[in-house]
Amino acid sequence: MLKKMFALSDKGARDLRGGIIATAVSHISLLLPVSLLMMIVLDILNVISGNTQKLEHNIWVYIGLTAAMFILVFIMHWIQYNKTYTVAYSESASRRITLAEKLRKLPLSFFGQRDLSDLTSTIMGDCTALERVFSNAVPQFFGTMIMFIITAISLLIIDWRMGLCIVLPIPVAALIVFTARKAQTKAETANFNAKRAAYDGVQEYLDTIQELKSCAKEQDYLNGLEKKLDYVVRCSFKNELAPGAATTVAQFVLRLGLVAVLLVGSVLVIDGSLSVPMFILFLIFAGRIYDPFTTCFMMMAELFSSQVSAKRMKEIENTAEQTGSNVCNNRGYDIAFNNVRFSYNEEPVLKGVSFVAKQGEVTALVGPSGSGKSTASKLAARFWDADSGSITLGGVDVKTVEPETLFKNFAVVFQDVLLFDDTVMENIRLGRNGATDEEVKQAAKAAQCEEFINRLPEGYQTNIGENGSALSGGERQRISIARALLKNAPVVLLDEATASMDAESETLVQDALSVLLKNKTVMVIAHRMRTVANADKVVVLDDGKVSEMGTPSELMAANGLYAHLVALQQK
Repeated sequence: MLKKMFALSDKGARDLRGGIIATAVSHISLLLPVSLLMMIVLDILNVISGNTQKLEHNIWVYIGLTAAMFILVFIMHWIQYNKTYTVAYSESASRRITLAEKLRKLPLSFFGQRDLSDLTSTIMGDCTALERVFSNAVPQFFGTMIMFIITAISLLIIDWRMGLCIVLPIPVAALIVFTARKAQTKAETANFNAKRAAYDGVQEYLDTIQELKSCAKEQDYLNGLEKKLDYVVRCSFKNELAPGAATTVAQFVLRLGLVAVLLVGSVLVIDGSLSVPMFILFLIFAGRIYDPFTTCFMMMAELFSSQVSAKRMKEIENTAEQTGSNVCNNRGYDIAFNNVRFSYNEEPVLKGVSFVAKQGEVTALVGPSGSGKSTASKLAARFWDADSGSITLGGVDVKTVEPETLFKNFAVVFQDVLLFDDTVMENIRLGRNGATDEEVKQAAKAAQCEEFINRLPEGYQTNIGENGSALSGGERQRISIARALLKNAPVVLLDEATASMDAESETLVQDALSVLLKNKTVMVIAHRMRTVANADKVVVLDDGKVSEMGTPSELMAANGLYAHLVALQQK
């Protein structure tokens, strides 16, 4: 139950059960001094009543018992700390790694349907919230419940009337806190959505600050962002209101239990049906037993809040992964599309596409924007899975191969290059983990990178900043090609690799590509018709379907869509 409720691992669930038991024992150990105090009170009453004359003969016993209880309570709390906080931090780290591993195995379509800040909040914020609940709230709540059941049974056995005075306020107070659950869950969801919108706004402001300044819209955007932040404050207040009010009322009800013990106990003592020592015992227990519940009811509110975080984590964990064989027994590297259909967010993108990209040839995908060119290349590498039809690599259906195993056969050069805030050397080495420095330099040389790398302050060891901010667009693109060269995969996917370059940079990149593409299966996505003039085959896509297919000269002679696109660009 705990594993399912809080999205825990098997080890985490076991550790949590151990933490609950340790917390219960720790709470019970805190009741031991009450017993010692009761012994001292009885001795004092005996002296007052004249049954004994002195306490000196018990002083050393009391000192010894006090020391023993101090050591015992310390040990119990030390065990509790290690069984709760220490294991909670370990489980939190494990949970983040598990989520990251899960995300690694999900198709790109999942990320297209989820907000990036939402995923970041789940991995960081939700894990932190559950870490706090796992280390404190859950052990405290269930540990207090166990302590309460054991203590309540004992008190009811001693005197059921006084026991009821102490016990009854606790379930009443718990019910009050529980009634606020629905309102709290609703407020917590609204609070999370408000924070996410604010995070998105801040991120968008940072990403688009250049455009905002150039259009003199910076202040207008900040005004809108300020409204989002104000809404976060209001939602945070509402989120605290329901549990705060319920907890305050619950604590007041608990205090009525102490009043009930005083009133009922006084009546019973006057009637002679309850001894003074027993009356004092119940008073002491009443003053002590409610303390853990003050914290416990706050923990209940935190438990309800944590269910929203756990729900988001379980949504990710329950998402179907891309699975398959760890071996790809392909025969050659021809890529064949057979009546492939694919929809993105229920909108059809490919509508029965069929063609073959042969090994050793350059196959170009051209067509108007939105015709499905990039989608087709990503389906080939199994970034997504087709809705129907089949895509094969060397006769093997790509759906039957585990994505990471399949992708060893692919090198991709995208139009939008992504570089890391690291050195040139490590950004290129990303193409093949474990490559030597010399191999990295050879790939860089083949990709026409040496000229600008030598100009950098520390050469290959220069940090190029976030997403390669220290480099130009053409230089970043050549780094990407160097990665692909280093990987030396038999299949190469090029997605408008030279679209945004000037003439000089494009010439250098084309020279680098000529090295990369030798004897490979190549799929090129292009908007510039001159880019594919020397392709072996051109597949023209229009509205998700293959409208034409053939060599560039054949398609020009056919005077169809391809010839029309060429004519438009020549104009």
